[in-house]
Amino acid sequence: MNGRNRSDIRIGSTVLIVLKEDQRSGKTTRGVVAAILTNSASHPHGIKVRLTDGTVGRVASIEE
Repeated sequence: MNGRNRSDIRIGSTVLIVLKEDQRSGKTTRGVVAAILTNSASHPHGIKVRLTDGTVGRVASIEE
């Protein structure tokens, strides 16, 4: 699943996010969602989340 729809993301889900500084390279970071920061139902670049370690980025994909 991609991370463009807020309804697909749950707190506690394991996701791959792209940090702001990694947007050009596309490097992803794996983590567990602590908070969903985007209020809208969808976002073309991915829903913004905060991971349990405090990092913030946009969801690239959701791991099952």
